[in-house]
Formats: sequence, C-alpha cells, structure tokens
Amino acid sequence: MSNRQLVLASSNPGKLGEMQALLRGLPFEIMPQSRFNIPDAVETGLSFIENAILKARHAADYANLPAIADDSGLEVDALMGAPGIYSARYAGRGASDAENLQKLLTDLADVPEEKRGARFRCIIAFMRHALDPAPVVCEGVWEGRILFAPRGKNGFGYDPIFLVPTHHRSSAELEPDTKNTLSHRGQALKKLVAILSGAGG
Repeated sequence: MSNRQLVLASSNPGKLGEMQALLRGLPFEIMPQSRFNIPDAVETGLSFIENAILKARHAADYANLPAIADDSGLEVDALMGAPGIYSARYAGRGASDAENLQKLLTDLADVPEEKRGARFRCIIAFMRHALDPAPVVCEGVWEGRILFAPRGKNGFGYDPIFLVPTHHRSSAELEPDTKNTLSHRGQALKKLVAILSGAGG
C-alpha cells in the first residue's frame, strides 16, 4: 500500500515520541498535529474514551486526515482512582509534570506501601475522518505501585514514581524499548496496529 498521512492528536512531546515509535509498522506517514497548526482540543469528556474520541475527531476535522488520539492517566487506589482523566492537570491547569508529581506524593504522604496500588490506563482512538461513526478504540492497562520518591530520568509525567513490580524499577528507570513493551500506551497501540494492519490500514 502506498504511504498515506495520519495525524497524531497530541502536543505532548513524550507521548508523540512513544506513539511514533510504536506506530512505525503502519503504512502511514505519521505526522504530529503541530504540522497542521492544530490547537489542542478542549477535553470536556468525563472518561478516557470520550476524551480520546473528542481529540481524534478534532484533529481529523482540522487536517482532513485520519487521526489517532490517546487519553491516558494514572489511577491510584488510595485516591479512589484519582487523578484519572485529570492526570495532566492534577495540580491545576498549566501545571508542570513536576508539580503534578509532587502533589500526588503529598496526597499519598501518609499512605503505607501496601496501599499504594495504582495503574496507568490508556485509551487510543482511531478515526478515518471527522464524521467516522465507528471509531476504533483500544485500551491498555499497566499495573504498578506509587513510590515514596522519584527515581530515574527517562519517561515523563508520573513515570519517576510509578514502580513496575515485574522489574523492581520505576517506569523512568526503564529503557524506552522496555517501557514501550510493557506500558499501557504500548499495549493499546499494539492492539490498534494489529487491527489496522489486519484491515489493510
């Protein structure tokens, strides 16, 4: 199949890097939404699925191309699933990764290790066009635990405080290829690649 263009509906450089690496097998030229001067969508959804579809539709509409968007976040058991869909703005709109991470550590300061269970959840939505009535939706979940202090320099967001029990390391201590094999985003994107490849793109 000849190359076609596909827009990634994200302005987050960490997400873009991971998604471009994981989507290399598809017969598309993968382009970030910044290439089309697409503004970020306003995330008004009340779930990961709603926000992922909203962002994909927004990018597909602007670029007049197929679009992929993800909505993902960290769910902490001791906080009843927070920060969840508000993970990127847990410390307030415009908050930095460091500010969000510090707020989470503060909120969990008195929570013992055995009650610090958490997971990253990712929903990926693919839309053939802005009016696509049947978006392809894939989910990935990565179970772990929240550390008491940051560890590691790789990754972004909450990676430095997310312990991966199978590897006894934080997500930020993993090599990028290892993280992509294990992560919530990696799981969801692999499912999407399998579906799109099986359908001939």
